[in-house]
Amino acid sequence: MKKLWQLWMTTAIAVLLLVGCGQKEETPIADKGNTQEEVVVDETTFPMTITDAVGEEITLEEAPKTIVSMLPSNTEILFALGLNDEIVGVNDFDNYPEEALEKEKIGGMEFNVEKILSMNPDIVFAHESMLGMGEAGLQQIRDAGVKVFVVKNAVDFNETYTTIEQIGRATGKFEEAQKIVEDMKAKVEEVKEKVAKVETKKTVFVETSDVPEIYTPGKGTFMQEILDMVNAENIAADQEGWFKIEPEEIVKRNPDVIIVMYSYVEGIVDKVKARDGFDSITAVTNNAVVQVDENLTSRTGPRLAEGLEEVAKAIYPEAFSE
Repeated sequence: MKKLWQLWMTTAIAVLLLVGCGQKEETPIADKGNTQEEVVVDETTFPMTITDAVGEEITLEEAPKTIVSMLPSNTEILFALGLNDEIVGVNDFDNYPEEALEKEKIGGMEFNVEKILSMNPDIVFAHESMLGMGEAGLQQIRDAGVKVFVVKNAVDFNETYTTIEQIGRATGKFEEAQKIVEDMKAKVEEVKEKVAKVETKKTVFVETSDVPEIYTPGKGTFMQEILDMVNAENIAADQEGWFKIEPEEIVKRNPDVIIVMYSYVEGIVDKVKARDGFDSITAVTNNAVVQVDENLTSRTGPRLAEGLEEVAKAIYPEAFSE
């Protein structure tokens, strides 16, 4: 289970792309002499043509009536858009909302192409993190005449907002998508306002796996953005991406707070505190080793703003005590 979880986390943060907040699909430009005039196109009505993360153009004549979702973040977005009735298949690891547990399963990173095709979906929402391992299977689905939209692997809040709006546009739920994004932005601002009042900035260590291979996010990661947003200092920000760190180095860097971002080890908070030498770490002496819900903090969907709040509360509980 541990290896599968680590594989999932590794693939989920593998692609680093930057997209502006709420960015819409590229609008055609008409060239008139020495000037360029933007052509206004209604991008929320059918038929429409959308371009996915791998550059594939997909034309939709109408809003899809049957949908397969291949990743938990996609599924959470689709349910939040109110598409319960349209969703016919989901990933084996989908566990939110509860209605997702009732849907037919299509596999995990190794998905069942035949089962997906038997569901006769109008569209399949795949994910960029699946490329490589799953590209051959996705092409089989395309070759069978089923539309496949590969969703970008969002690496920050802005890309998450864009992803939600893209999926909303493709499913005829653009207004609903905009409302979700507005609510997320409001929650983000609420959290940022509370932590802005903190007088002393805390140092934080985040771990995503247990000994003997402790991995932590450095700069250029989604978690780095979250820590920046909540006014905290990442003790691992001197290195790029996700990397392995030795327990002795964690002791040496002496974080004020330790955040545990996994749940596959029972009693992990107590086990972290009991590691050799950790009794000298400020986070341990101050009882500031906190486990957070990895689904809230790693799934780039509507609950990501809640994940931001959970991290902020773990670091600065006093800012949320009122």
